[in-house]
Amino acid sequence: METKNVMIVGVGGQGSLLASKLLGRLLLDEGYDVKVSEVHGMSQRGGSVVTYVRYGDKVYSPVIDKGEADYIVSFEILEAARWLPYLKKDGQIVTNIQEIDPMPVITGAAEYPADLVEKMKASGAKVDALDCLKLAEEAGSAKAVNIVLMGRLSHYFDMPDEAWQKAMERIVPAKFLELNKVAFELGKNA
Repeated sequence: METKNVMIVGVGGQGSLLASKLLGRLLLDEGYDVKVSEVHGMSQRGGSVVTYVRYGDKVYSPVIDKGEADYIVSFEILEAARWLPYLKKDGQIVTNIQEIDPMPVITGAAEYPADLVEKMKASGAKVDALDCLKLAEEAGSAKAVNIVLMGRLSHYFDMPDEAWQKAMERIVPAKFLELNKVAFELGKNA
């Protein structure tokens, strides 16, 4: 199998590292060689965060270059647009529609871009955009956006639901497991 590339992008504090660990665990359990690279950026200050997950028969590097991502999973719509140049021509974006103002918008130096989903689609990208925050709150916690996104991503992977559940049981703390299972199903079936 050729190497597949997944970028998980967002803003610091949204749970992208847990999402990448869940995806990495799933892929390892399914027998793939997996490389995960965490690039934090200014994560403690709400800055851009990206994690690379690469998997296949043999993966030599954890880094994804422009035009190589099969999937971009985004916790925030502007981050999806920011990382769009990394998506392959036939790649898939799975994104939360939530908008988190970056510092230039907060300070009044810039305006948050409008119509980002339409603009990404107009560029030729396949975009699956949903309100993951609403679904996470429905599951019981706004912090479950990461697992809602993983549930939605599972829609594009040919892997049994039991494998995702098993990986979640290994990664998610027991006290949050049931909530996260609900969040996963809401994302998957959205």
